[in-house]
Amino acid sequence: MKKIVIIVAVMSLFSCSEKEVLLPQAEVSVLKTVMDHSPIYMFFEIENKKDTIINVNRKNSISSTNWVYNIDKRLPLKLVIPEVIKLQEKKSTSSHSKKDAIDVFSYSDSLSNALAFYPFTEVKYKYDKEFSKFFIKKHANKYMSYHNFTINFNKDNAITIDGLEVDRNEFVAFIKEFSDFTNDGKLTMLHLNFDKNLSYGAYLNNKILAWKATSQKVQLSSFEFIYDEKQLPECGCKL
Repeated sequence: MKKIVIIVAVMSLFSCSEKEVLLPQAEVSVLKTVMDHSPIYMFFEIENKKDTIINVNRKNSISSTNWVYNIDKRLPLKLVIPEVIKLQEKKSTSSHSKKDAIDVFSYSDSLSNALAFYPFTEVKYKYDKEFSKFFIKKHANKYMSYHNFTINFNKDNAITIDGLEVDRNEFVAFIKEFSDFTNDGKLTMLHLNFDKNLSYGAYLNNKILAWKATSQKVQLSSFEFIYDEKQLPECGCKL
């Protein structure tokens, strides 16, 4: 049902075009409804029978509305995030933007067979050359009041927490057990890092996984790091 909805919406924008967006799936709805929204589509295409390219339709992005990003799960982050950053800048500099308008990623809730949404309005992307471990050191005064966890989703989609590999099925329990164990009044802050070669589908599922670990004691940093491992500083440590 989800796929039909997206195809119909796209065809209404592109006349007889048969373009479609294959959305990521998850077994939970972070947000179920978004009213008064503008759709943005990012299509997956193959050029010259080998090169993946992104085709972005942003013509209907009205700055005074909420924006719903419908992004094909097959696209790599190295194509998606630069486009998201451009759109964030466009909205933030528009004189028609509303302060309470939100930006969300759409996906399919496989349990309810319905559209769901992940808000990312406050996210600020650090692209290519930064990683949270080094960023925290540069801004130590800002983060010294938190328990800071560097969460890395590497090119193989494996997870490390401060360099320690953690099984995906144990991730939420690991974070929650730590926050329950500490009683010093500090919040735990999760800093998310993603290899730029990950697919958008893997990215969104990892964001949802991290969201599941949040609570009154655990929060997500507003900064996200989409990194190129070749451009990171040599540290002799495990990311």
